[in-house]
Amino acid sequence: MGRVTSPASSPCFGGLPVSIPSTSSSFSHLHTRRNPPLILLSRSSPSTTEGSITSVRTSNRRSFALSLLLPPVSLALSSSSSFAARPLDLDRYTDEAEGFTLLKPASWAKVEKAGATALFEQDGKGTNNVGVVVNPVRLSSLEEFGSPDFVAEKLIQAEMRKESTKHANLLVAAERSSRGGLSVYEFEYTIDGTRGGLKRIFSAAFVASKKLFLLNIAHSDPPEKPLDAETRAVLEQVLHSFDTP
Repeated sequence: MGRVTSPASSPCFGGLPVSIPSTSSSFSHLHTRRNPPLILLSRSSPSTTEGSITSVRTSNRRSFALSLLLPPVSLALSSSSSFAARPLDLDRYTDEAEGFTLLKPASWAKVEKAGATALFEQDGKGTNNVGVVVNPVRLSSLEEFGSPDFVAEKLIQAEMRKESTKHANLLVAAERSSRGGLSVYEFEYTIDGTRGGLKRIFSAAFVASKKLFLLNIAHSDPPEKPLDAETRAVLEQVLHSFDTP
């Protein structure tokens, strides 16, 4: 397995080099929707009780597929620990059988957990994690779910249906092309809940070979110890590396 060192080296995404940005975000190379209608829901908001995936009149196939975009509870973050004080090395992980590849922190071990196709946990702080879920779907492309903004809205509404969620705030809904030309949707949002406090979530999804591939990256982001620029850059490297082999 080849090793990529961050930030000295530049890993590849979709066959193109991706460097750790000097700014706080590297979404500029995507077709981003930086300013979708701001979705900020709370338990006190009337839209919270009304919003749900099942409330949208879509086909059964799209409704089912949208429900698969929610990360399993087992992949959620509930600790306040950070990645590490030193820069992380990144290894490329490829699952040829399922059909996906991504960069992951080299020191993070792969663990088995129900609901996860692949799950990597930080040593000693397993609730900091990177997880992948692969599920069969009848759809042929991600566009059949809807636009990135539409999917993001339903994702946030579904998060709000969880009893442990107090607030959910969509930050970015983006779209990029995979190495093979597939549409990849990327989302960034925060969740404030009763389990683990404020969390930053990065997600990516694409459809290939009648399967939905979902990457979920979770990291704590409390006001007293916000996500630092270096850690964010590493998280975004992992996010943008998610692709077909």
